[in-house]
Amino acid sequence: MLKKNSKEKGLLDKKIKLSVVIPARNEEENIENTVSSLIPFLNPSETEIIIVNDHSEDKTEEIGKELSEKYSFVKIVNNEKEPGFANALITGFENSKGEFVLPVMADMCDCPATIPEMVKKAEEGFDIVCGSRYMKGGKKIGGPKLQGFFSFFVCKSLKWLINLPTYDVSNAFKLYRKKIFERIKPKEKGFAISMEITLKAYFSGYRISEVPTIWKGREKGKSKFKISKTFPYVKLYFWAILKKWKFL
Repeated sequence: MLKKNSKEKGLLDKKIKLSVVIPARNEEENIENTVSSLIPFLNPSETEIIIVNDHSEDKTEEIGKELSEKYSFVKIVNNEKEPGFANALITGFENSKGEFVLPVMADMCDCPATIPEMVKKAEEGFDIVCGSRYMKGGKKIGGPKLQGFFSFFVCKSLKWLINLPTYDVSNAFKLYRKKIFERIKPKEKGFAISMEITLKAYFSGYRISEVPTIWKGREKGKSKFKISKTFPYVKLYFWAILKKWKFL
């Protein structure tokens, strides 16, 4: 029988509360700084960081392996599915052991200082805690202006049109109670998966809350988001309105 190394034994022995999932495709310029920025706001004794290498063609996987050797609570897995944000996210969720899972972007756009407040809210009984750029205290800095306007309009109007308990349904920076995925099976293949999960959870009766966060546009590397790929958001937007007003 093979003996487990000390790192594997340590991960098995500790009870993991939070799994931070970092989808990373060609993020060699950012991934180390992203992990380092998270550490001061996490409790390593009950947290794991999962880097998901999404078919990278640079040194993302290599750097991820180095980080996993440096930190006992960091591991790297490969997305064996089709490349893309949604599949990378699902791969991370499938490999997570925490009671809660939290996607964090590899480009350092998400604010790690928000995480303790998100965990606190989840411990109060909420199933999804949204990092909100558009509520009081939140902010969005940088990024393409057209994308920003589209995001602001979709999020703000859905809040009022369907009484959604968040001003920021589209932001990927959300903490989820992992058990909700026993019932919710997302189908989106791109970034709209975050909006899909939240809307399906809302209509399924799960408790949703939000905390303010500050989002900053990337400084290094190339953005994976394209305004031409906003159709899934538009589709989900009208689906939610029609469902709320009993047309579906």
